[in-house]
Amino acid sequence: MDESEKRLKQEDCSEDSLGAGILTLTNKRVAFDKTRGRIADFTKRIEETIMDVPLGDVQKVWKEGLFIKKICITGKTADGEKTFKFGVFSTGGWEKDIKKAIEQAKSQ
Repeated sequence: MDESEKRLKQEDCSEDSLGAGILTLTNKRVAFDKTRGRIADFTKRIEETIMDVPLGDVQKVWKEGLFIKKICITGKTADGEKTFKFGVFSTGGWEKDIKKAIEQAKSQ
């Protein structure tokens, strides 16, 4: 993160195809860092950033699911347009916060 970038929200979660990691929303982007943990000593370490989508490249944000709820993000990546589905605690909060961050980024 550069000096002008501020972390707005962060949560341990799982993405349907990428597995466990940390979802981070900043005032400039949405990122997902893959993590690996060890139960024996309760450690968790970040391996690599799998998803890094600038807010201007986010095409669509929505929530889905009845029992297993997901926050879904479609964005432009280096590999083309992709959709990611994250199992987070508060899908409604994430959806609202991402949309608000996108609007604020557009107004700057």
